[in-house]
Amino acid sequence: MKMVIFACVHNAGRSQMAAAFFNALSDPAKARAVSAGTQPGERVHPEVQAAMAEVGIDLSGAKPQRLTDELAQSAQWLITMGCGDACPYVPGLKRGDWPMEDPKGKPVERVREIRDDVSARVAELVAREEWAR
Repeated sequence: MKMVIFACVHNAGRSQMAAAFFNALSDPAKARAVSAGTQPGERVHPEVQAAMAEVGIDLSGAKPQRLTDELAQSAQWLITMGCGDACPYVPGLKRGDWPMEDPKGKPVERVREIRDDVSARVAELVAREEWAR
């Protein structure tokens, strides 16, 4: 089984959405995802929770967590999402970088656009790597 980490700065928006979409689309026997941040926030942004609820994904129980060396060493993939220089380099991991706008504080229409972009990128990754259910 492959482990994919989606990482952003606060682990309260983009990476939470990506991991949730990934785990909804992927076969758990083939791949799973976690999300983490370089400077984790206190909670998932309310506007992100609301936008994800609109597509049937409940993030109310999700908690931001720090991207640690130990967590990174358990993965085969690291997808960074707008953390720039704060994103770690972990030798041996397959890497992807999805520069994306932070949804924090954005109007609901913009959060939906970011959510849909995240969803499309995750679906493409899952299909390309043949991890689908």
